[in-house]
Formats: sequence, C-alpha cells, structure tokens
Amino acid sequence: MGLISGMLMGIVFGIALMAGWKHMMRYRSNKRIAKAVDIKSLSSLNRDDLKKICGENFPEWISFPVFEQVKWLNKQLSKLWPFVADAAEAIIKESVEPLLEEYRTPGITSIKFSKLSLGTVAPKIEGIRVQSLKKGQITMDIDLRWGGNPNIILAIEAALVASIPIQLKDLKVFTVVRAIFQLAEEIPCISAVVVALLAEPKPRIDYTLKAIGGSLTAIPGLSDMIDDTVHSIITDMLQWPHRIVVPIGGMPVDTSELELKPQGKLTVAVVRANNLKNKELIGKSDPYVVVYIRPLFKVKTKVIENNLNPVWNQTFELIVEDKETQSLILEVFDQDVGQDERLGVAKLPMIELEAEISKEIELRLLPSLDMLKIKDKKDRGTLTIQVLYHEFNKEEQLAALEEEKRILEERKKLKEAGVIGSTMDALDGAASLVGSGVGLVGSGLGAGAGIVGSGLGAFGSGLSKAGKFMGRTITGQSNASKRSGSSTPVNSVQENGGAKPL
Repeated sequence: MGLISGMLMGIVFGIALMAGWKHMMRYRSNKRIAKAVDIKSLSSLNRDDLKKICGENFPEWISFPVFEQVKWLNKQLSKLWPFVADAAEAIIKESVEPLLEEYRTPGITSIKFSKLSLGTVAPKIEGIRVQSLKKGQITMDIDLRWGGNPNIILAIEAALVASIPIQLKDLKVFTVVRAIFQLAEEIPCISAVVVALLAEPKPRIDYTLKAIGGSLTAIPGLSDMIDDTVHSIITDMLQWPHRIVVPIGGMPVDTSELELKPQGKLTVAVVRANNLKNKELIGKSDPYVVVYIRPLFKVKTKVIENNLNPVWNQTFELIVEDKETQSLILEVFDQDVGQDERLGVAKLPMIELEAEISKEIELRLLPSLDMLKIKDKKDRGTLTIQVLYHEFNKEEQLAALEEEKRILEERKKLKEAGVIGSTMDALDGAASLVGSGVGLVGSGLGAGAGIVGSGLGAFGSGLSKAGKFMGRTITGQSNASKRSGSSTPVNSVQENGGAKPL
C-alpha cells in the first residue's frame, strides 16, 4: 500500500513539476515577446513623441543613435575653456555689436556691450553626428547645451532716456550647431567652414534681464525689444538655411558655392481681413499688415482707418531662399500714437506651396506664433491672401541676389537719413526708392528726404510728423513697433519700401 501511494505521489509531483516548468517557460516567452513589442514601439518614436516623454532638453543621441557621446571632448573643453572664453569674448564683441546695431528694434537708439565675460563654466556637448552629405564636404552636427555663469551687461539707450545698464542673468543655451567643412588638397586640408544653427530642434536661448541702478520700466517694452533683437539675429543670421561662412588658411578662397542663394520669388497679395479684434476705447482699430520672410527686410500695407474688416488688395514680391524651411509671416497691427499694437499674426510654411500655382488662402490670426506662452487664446479674426511661388533659374537667381544687396544698402541709407529708426522697420509709401537714386520722398503727414532718379533732393509737404518717438521715426502711416521677422523684396520699387505693388 505504501509503495502504491508513493508511486502515485511521485507521478502527481512529476506532473505538477512539468506543468509548472511549462507555465514558467510560457510566461518567460510572453515577457520576451512583450519586451520585443515595447522595443519595436520605442524604435518607431519620432522626435515629437520623445519630447512628450522626456521633455525638450533630452540629448540628441537618445532619439538618434547616430549622435555619438563625446565625454572625452567635454573633459578637454573644460580644461581649455578659460583660453577659449578669452578668445571668444573678443570675437563676440567685435562681430556681435554691429549686429545688435543693425537688428535693433525701433524703440532702441543704441545697444552695446558694456561688459562681456563668458564665465568659468564650459558648454557641454551631448552628442556629435558626422555625415558626408556632399562630395568634398564633411558635415558635423553638434548638440550643444550651456548653462554657464557669464557676466553680460548691455548699455541701452532710447530717445529722451539716458543709458541704462541691463544685465543678462541665468543665461541658458540649447541648440544643435551644424558645421560644414569644405575640404582642400593643401594643408590644413580645410578651405572654409560653414556654421549654422539647425532649425529643428528650435534653438533656445533663455535669460532674465535685470536693470543695474535703474528700472526696466524706464523704457516701456524693453524686455520685448531685447527679445525681438536676439530672435532676429538668430533667425536671420544663424538659423539654417542662413549661415556664416569662414575662410580658413589665410588664402583667397571662392566661397560662393557655400553661401545662401535665392531659390525663388513669392508674390503675395494681401486681400482682406475679417473680424479683427478691436483695440480702441473709442472707435475702431486702424489696421495694417506687415509681411516678411526674412528679418532684415519688411514691407507693409497701407493703413485702413476705423475698420475691423479692412480690404487692402496690395501685392508684394518677396525672395525665398530655402523653400523647405522658411515661412511667410503676416502680422496685423493697429496704428496708434506711440507704439502700434499687434492684433494677430499668421504663418504660412513655404513647403506647402507648389511652383507656378496661384492659391487663395484664409489664415486664422493668432496672438503669437508661440502659443504655449499665451493665456488669452480668443479668436483674433482671419486674414485672406493670394500667393504664387516662382522658382528661379540661374540668371534670375543671380539677379535676385544683386537686387537683395542693393535694397539692403538703400535701407541703410534710409536709416542714415533719419527716415527710419532701424533697418528692421517695415516701410510703406511714405518712403520711396525710385530709379537708381538713393532717397526718400515724404508726402501728406509724412516727411522725408528723397532722391528721384539720380538727382538729389529733400522734399516734404503737409504737416510733418517725422521725428523720433521712443527711438523710431514715424513716417507716413507709422512704423510697426513689434517685429519678429522680415521679407526681402525682389524688384526696384516706387513704394512699400522695397515691395512692388503689381
């Protein structure tokens, strides 16, 4: 009896052991399959998905394995930083100060470095990606993060306001730097370097402003003016497709192939707006539209007084330098005494347009292009435009490049003549560039100085409002005080400061 019961117990125990073993193996197999599914799902995530999971400050090599970690380089950079910082400070002061002057907003008459020290904390390189996208070139993308302790003080002046020292504190930089090395057969084997900031992920420069011995309220809107200046320099000078080309080796080098060239022409007809937000206590807003692609050149429509459903029917021609990454920006302002108030802004990516196909588009106006920082998200109305994109051939490309340079020079002369407070101002019919002359013709309420054809002359009529209010010249219909970009006109024009009404 004991033998039989022992055999039965052994059989039952063996069966239970085999069943347990089978269940454990099935469980482990299911876990491996689940992990494989999870890994496959992670591998299919794009940058936006990872931003939702990790936030905006994740290192590039997490989402893209081609970015290699370079801990050894960060160690060497930390040791070299005191020497690199000294050299960089001199270069920054020499090269950036002219940019601050060129890109400053109308509300500021002067902006310079009073003190510049990059501190003792070196930037950190999270990852590097090396590619060979074009024969004879090496492309290096550098994921750069810097939360240093610099001491940067700006001396800022405005009309009727003495110089105010403004300190930039808590400076943080998050960006991916693209460096393109043009190879050569002679030592040092590199003839030129192209430097730019990639547009995606979007470069971030965070900082806080502190007035030293004064108050930020001494100049109304000073923080916004400085933000606009920094944003314009980044987007128009450094953010891809814009770039800085630096020849290497001290020998004459042809860098024309590395420089940014116009790709096409965008014809924009600003037709009308509907249901604009009223900013006036008495009466209605006096809207006009600022149109641009690049920050160095802006054009604007005429002002329609006392109307929330204005019709402009004005057409402009703008240069497109990189259809894949650039966008058309349209800002609607309310003309007012002093600072003009923005009613709304709209953005149209160039990549959505097809060549030689005219389209009428209705754009919804937003309070800002960066809606994450906006609390008031009420409807701002709509803006209707008609657009036509034309791609340049080789001859048109060269002609547009020369025209772009000519218009920039004319804008600088307008600034020197005192008709505009900054080369960033959007111009309207109060300032006219005609023929090969350089100058301005003021009429009505606007007063200016002008050259018609090749003759020199200064003419003004009516009641003059020309002069500087908060550091900007008010001509004709008044200039937009807020700026977040610009556009580049193509043809020689008679009005609209570089845009040709068709």
